[in-house]
Amino acid sequence: MPSTESINMDQPDTQLIDVLRAADRPIEPHDTMAEAGRKALLRDFIRMLEHEDGSKTGDDIEDVHDMRVATRRMRSALRLLEPYYKSKTVRTFRAQLKKTADALGAVRDLDVMIANLTTYQQANGVPLEATIALLDDRRLEERADLVRILNKDSYRRFVNKFAEFATTPGAGARSIDQDSLAPSQLRHLLPTQVYEHLGAVRAYDGAIAEGDPETLHALRIEFKRLRYLVHFFSEIMGASVDDFLAELKAIQDHLGAMQDIQVATDRLEDLLPDLDDDDADSLRTYLDALNTELETLEAKVPQVWKRFNSTPIQRKLASALVAL
Repeated sequence: MPSTESINMDQPDTQLIDVLRAADRPIEPHDTMAEAGRKALLRDFIRMLEHEDGSKTGDDIEDVHDMRVATRRMRSALRLLEPYYKSKTVRTFRAQLKKTADALGAVRDLDVMIANLTTYQQANGVPLEATIALLDDRRLEERADLVRILNKDSYRRFVNKFAEFATTPGAGARSIDQDSLAPSQLRHLLPTQVYEHLGAVRAYDGAIAEGDPETLHALRIEFKRLRYLVHFFSEIMGASVDDFLAELKAIQDHLGAMQDIQVATDRLEDLLPDLDDDDADSLRTYLDALNTELETLEAKVPQVWKRFNSTPIQRKLASALVAL
């Protein structure tokens, strides 16, 4: 493991990433939950840093997406593993990650809206340049805010402290009584945690037919937590875990597409007063197309839900957990 002297804010990010990669270790079934979680957190921390420079420049919109996903996974991991770490450690890290994720999300939402508008314009010949220009101006403002956050001393201190935390066994972990027979290892605790989160998802069964946006958004969050938990520790599960994760991604992406449309619709409707009549009419045409797409997605929710709840899919999870 790297010493604390090898991790400091004066290192260029590329050198820090190399140090962190060298500290990466396989997750083992006999790891305590705190140490297994530390290994999982380190990997997403590396991914976050790998996409930091690209998120600042905006040369490739996927950098913001990938950095945002990494921060969200880290926040989710800290939430899931909070009982195994000291409260102050988790609280401090989650606060900085939330600030970073919010700034990344503000840029990402605009990246997606602009990309979708551009694709629709090219495919349908509807002039949306004025709308795209307004969104691009706002994206520049949001990216400037993101760059300010990533350049702050508080963010660099967070990077430094998290690097030390993620590469130092025992750091921030709650103490464990070695003589106790209480479950403490990953292989003891993970199956119960996975099924608790699966239960939280399946509790929505009676609300799917109604399918109001708030309920489906809450369901999407529960799916995300289940997916992240399984993803973090998938390397020690059976081979069928990949198939189960693919099914999780499919339904989460379906619900995510619906949420993206609702967010985009609200944001775009706010732009109508800033456009002249012709440009506003073009935007209304696009909004109508979004509404049609949303109705199609809503109609398919029961079908997608039924597939996820099917016995063959649930057996894939059970088979993956047996490997523990």
